[in-house]
Amino acid sequence: MRVYENSLDSNLTHWLLHCDRLLLSLKTFGWQQPDWNLVRQGAKIILTHFPILRITLFSDGREWITGRLLPEDLTEKQTNGVVCAVASAEFGRSLPSHKTGNYLSAWLAKTTSQKLNAQEAILIDRAGNWLETSTGNLWGWRDGCWWTPPLTVGILPGIMRSQLIQWLQYQQQQVKEQPWTMNLVKGFEAIAYSNSVVEIIPIHTVKQPAGSLEYNPHHPSLQILRSFFSMTTSPFWYTLR
Repeated sequence: MRVYENSLDSNLTHWLLHCDRLLLSLKTFGWQQPDWNLVRQGAKIILTHFPILRITLFSDGREWITGRLLPEDLTEKQTNGVVCAVASAEFGRSLPSHKTGNYLSAWLAKTTSQKLNAQEAILIDRAGNWLETSTGNLWGWRDGCWWTPPLTVGILPGIMRSQLIQWLQYQQQQVKEQPWTMNLVKGFEAIAYSNSVVEIIPIHTVKQPAGSLEYNPHHPSLQILRSFFSMTTSPFWYTLR
């Protein structure tokens, strides 16, 4: 999770949403809950040194909190986009409904893509439909509205994804949750991926065995997504709360 304004209580930090997601997984797995006061206390200590926190909970109720810095090239990627490569279908995410510590398949997909001079990988299902990137949820713009794969195809229910869907609907923007078939992705004018750390990263090129697809990383529609991060005092936030 990314901490904004050096505070767990900042609207954009989404502290409660991150804790709720952890709690849901703990209940689903039948694991012991941690002392949530200690989790918050540890997070507050680490955030004084790092803007990104990783909170790991163990089955016996222990917690492990680490921190890291924002990527040095984040602004460049946010501005001009990145290259992605379509990964093999064998690199499926483990337990996609939960954010577990098993990142092996996503890591292998990304490192394999880097050998093709791509910065990210796009995970696919056995039918070749695009699911998500190795680190975030996908967004596409075409026909005057936003598209994102539905959770039912087996993707991580990203916190940033759910917040952006609500934000777009608040802005009276149509959002279609449909599987990303090859016919659909070929018609996108712009695509991007999101997560709680990098916010919005446009994708300008997708490498695939049948040839590369090109998208506009400076498409004006992307500003609609970016505006989410500058509206922390909007009535939208009070509606959510």
